Amino acid sequence: MKMENEFLKTEEAIVKTLKTVYDPEIPVNIYDLGLIYKVDIDDDKNVTIDMTFTAPNCPAADFIVEDVQQKTASIEGVKSVRINLVFEPEWDKEMMTEDAKLELGLL
Repeated sequence: MKMENEFLKTEEAIVKTLKTVYDPEIPVNIYDLGLIYKVDIDDDKNVTIDMTFTAPNCPAADFIVEDVQQKTASIEGVKSVRINLVFEPEWDKEMMTEDAKLELGLL
């Protein structure tokens, strides 16, 4: 049970951290934009994040990946971080949270 609580605590910290990462061109964090497809944490607290961008040629891609990498790696207990850029399924605005849609005036 303790291991499960640790896992949930780490997962919660990662989601909270991802909500501090922004595309410089969009005033909504990448998590609420729906750019994070999957977060996996193994038993040794190695983290794998599957993420995408609003467009494959996103000019801020390197900056955003670096921000995700550094911020996630700085979470207590996280051993390593691997980021997989995926473009399937292709991102669309339906993947955004209601808050993100509201912020961007899409509701």
